[in-house]
Amino acid sequence: MSLFRRIFGSKSESPKDHIPNQERGKYMPEIKLPVDERFTINFKANGGKFLYCENIEEIYNSLENILIENEWQDKQVFLLDDRLNKLFEGFQFKATKSTTESTYFFTTCEHLISDDGSLLISSHQIAEKKLKELPDNFIVYATTSQLVENIGEGLKGIKNNNKSKIPTNITTIKHFKTAADKDFLSYGSSSKNLYLLLLEDL
Repeated sequence: MSLFRRIFGSKSESPKDHIPNQERGKYMPEIKLPVDERFTINFKANGGKFLYCENIEEIYNSLENILIENEWQDKQVFLLDDRLNKLFEGFQFKATKSTTESTYFFTTCEHLISDDGSLLISSHQIAEKKLKELPDNFIVYATTSQLVENIGEGLKGIKNNNKSKIPTNITTIKHFKTAADKDFLSYGSSSKNLYLLLLEDL
């Protein structure tokens, strides 16, 4: 995932020059952007807030900053995944399994979809809840190895990773804008104020 390191200021070397499309022959095929770059562009276009982290310490720091910025430190969090509770036990979350009493939802996802910048989730993350039943604020923890080209590839990944029992309630979250930021394309959808904590693991 060298792109993330280039964008977010890692210690890696500066990127090589690329040939602009206008300098290529008109009959040559369009250059297809790498999967990580396409996801970043599309995710941000959907209104998502993106935090790339090279290690778990950066994840912890970014999460702490999100909680402070939104004054969520003492708020109840809708948290279904016990693995997250263990990984982030130092935060001592006020976890609840009630959506009506929680301020935000802390979760993982199945895959990150490059083609449209959406997040693929299932009953592993949301049980049998509908998106509209979940809190308006999401914090999603994911890794770069979860990036896939499209929904078809994501569904294949879910099937391969769950051969004994495929999860139900598979859906995507695509609109990450507040009510004030919505446009006509997102009316009727369950828009969420979403932060993505992305850990480099490749």
